[in-house]
Amino acid sequence: MVYVLCLILFLVGLYGILVKKNVLKIIISFAIMDYAINLFFILVGYKNGASFPIFIKGKENVLMVDPLPQALVLTSIVIGLSITMLMVAIAIRLYEKYGTFDISEIRKLKG
Repeated sequence: MVYVLCLILFLVGLYGILVKKNVLKIIISFAIMDYAINLFFILVGYKNGASFPIFIKGKENVLMVDPLPQALVLTSIVIGLSITMLMVAIAIRLYEKYGTFDISEIRKLKG
């Protein structure tokens, strides 16, 4: 059930990227897609009733949560934030040049 919610969140972001004409809304939609993917990876690594992945003497055969997806998501958050900041910087430059965030208006002003 939770995986379906991740898919719905991803599809909301994809809808925003494909349909919206405002550059800021497209950037927000990209962030929503990024968060949906991160949430999916965290849920893949989760095991119900598992303990933290630290070995303790006497508890060698305990079910543990996989730490690899957590590390990958941490890296993905940093990369996603840097890409989002790059998109915001490009959006600011577009606004300075064309005076609008609307993609259809920017296409009309091409020349």
